Order: sequence, then C-alpha cells, then structure tokens
Amino acid sequence: MKDPKKILVIRFSSMGDIIYTTPVVRCLKEQIPGAEIHFLTKKEFSYIYQNNPDLTKLHILKDTLNETISDIRRENFDLIVDLHNNLRTSIIKLITQIPALTYKKDRITKFLILKLRLKHLIDPRHLVERYLDAVKTLGIKNDNKPIDYYIAKDYSLNDFLPESHQKKFVAFVIGATHFTKRLPNDKIIEICKQLNLPVVLLGGADVKDNAEIIKSACGNNIFSTCGYTNLDQSVFLVSKADKVIGFDTGLTHISEAFNKPLASIWGGTTPDLLGVQPYKISDSFIVGVDLDCRPCSKFGLEKCPLNHFNCMKNIPTETIVSFING
Repeated sequence: MKDPKKILVIRFSSMGDIIYTTPVVRCLKEQIPGAEIHFLTKKEFSYIYQNNPDLTKLHILKDTLNETISDIRRENFDLIVDLHNNLRTSIIKLITQIPALTYKKDRITKFLILKLRLKHLIDPRHLVERYLDAVKTLGIKNDNKPIDYYIAKDYSLNDFLPESHQKKFVAFVIGATHFTKRLPNDKIIEICKQLNLPVVLLGGADVKDNAEIIKSACGNNIFSTCGYTNLDQSVFLVSKADKVIGFDTGLTHISEAFNKPLASIWGGTTPDLLGVQPYKISDSFIVGVDLDCRPCSKFGLEKCPLNHFNCMKNIPTETIVSFING
C-alpha cells in the first residue's frame, strides 16, 4: 500500500484500550513522513489524546452515526485504521468506502477461553502488539517505547497533598469500574499498614467511603484524594509517585506512561486474556491467584459468580509489600 498522507485511527472506548493505541499513533506519525494522523473516539475519552503532539486532529463521535460519517467524508482521509472493529466502525467503513486496515479481535477465541477454559488458545502478546499488526502492511514497526499520556496542566503537589506526602509516596489506585476488579478493603489495609512510604489513595467518588475506611484503619500514613481530583490530576499524582499499586483499571494502565515500578493486582479478569499486562516499563509485578474459575469475565462483574471471591480474598499481600518496600 502506498504511504497514505491522511489517516483516521478509530477506537471509541474504553480508557485502557484507548491508552494502548498511543504507540500506534506515534509509530504512524514518526514512520510515515508528512502524514496527518487523526483520532476518533467518544467525548468522555477525548482527554487521552487532547494534548498528544503526535495527533493532527481529534474527532469526537457525534450523537448520530450519520453526523460522524459526514464529518469523516469532509476530511477526505486516505486510510482508516479501525482499532475497535465493531458494528459502528463497520458501518463507517462500508458507507465511506475509504480504504481500511482493521484490528482482529478474535472474539471466538476469547469466548472459548472464558467458557471452555481453553487457556492454551491465549495469544501472549500485548494489546499494543496486536494493534500494530493492523498497520504492518504499511511497513510500520514497533518502536518498543512505552505508551503516551500528556498531562493537561502544570500542577503542583502542593495543590493536592499535605507536606508529609510530597517527597516520596506510593500511589495506590483503589478504584475500578467493576467489583471483581477491586481488592477488598481489609486486604488494602493489610498492605498499607506494612508499607514504608506514605500512601496516596486514588480513585473516583465511588470509592470515597472505602478510602475513609482505609484511612481510619491505617492512620496518618494514608492520604485520600478519592472523589477530590479529576482524572488528569490523578494522573499527575501517579506521575510523581515513587511506586504504584493498582488494579485492572484505566488509571493503573495510564500509569505505565511514566515508567514507575508497578504492582498490578488482578482478580476476576486476567492480563493474558486481554493482552493488557504492564507494557514496556522497567519494573512491574503482576499479582493474581491461579484458580480454575479465573478469568470469570473479560471486563469484570458486579459480584463473584461463585460467591467466594477467592481471586481477591486470597491475594498474597506479603509479595506486594515486599515488592513496594524493596
């Protein structure tokens, strides 16, 4: 394929999946001289690319698909790189008739892994590498650099943290969309009580009460920002942390952009199924319990299907403490 000069990359959701598209955008920009790289996503995820210097223009998915298609037609793209591969992107490609390269999702394989436990079918490669497969016919090669996130503002730690937590601290991401991705409060408390550095808890308003329980149990070594900072501010705090602990959630994945030692804790989901194990960071530690019932879902559930939640209740906290204190 002749080098296209104007490329639209599409990924509508979610936070973690979109952050892992950033190496694709970077490689396209750096390896195709003079190319314009555009990105189309949902409004709620636009922050991931708003400050990315590799992007020529950010496009937002409109209320109707017809509006979005009209916007795409006006831009006269040479190529669509479809990293979502769902019904809406298929319609966009069909109606616009723009040449397209598409990420292969392997839905059937994931179904077989989940339902029939055929774990030998898992592709061990990271999602970034699978995304890059979609553009390899352009001669694009993996530059083996980390993901990208560009913080929107010039924040100061004084804006968010007390003096006791401004020098060296551990960022602990305690939020996650689904229950089966979250470590229970008592396990978080068990970890925090043994850490040598001050701990900053990060998460949304949905875990604000959890954070207060943890803080009450652990004392002044804990400071909570849960429900008080927006995502960009939370990313800033992660970027200033000495080390990071987190679950399978967007903020944890974004933290990889700053190459911090990361303890990545997994419950009902598994990184090998999704291909979202820590990517290109120098020091990471994946924590999970080997159970026949894992993974119980691709994206997490509101409760344990077997009502025991052993994937999180049996997490070996001493290994996490040793990694962070080491």
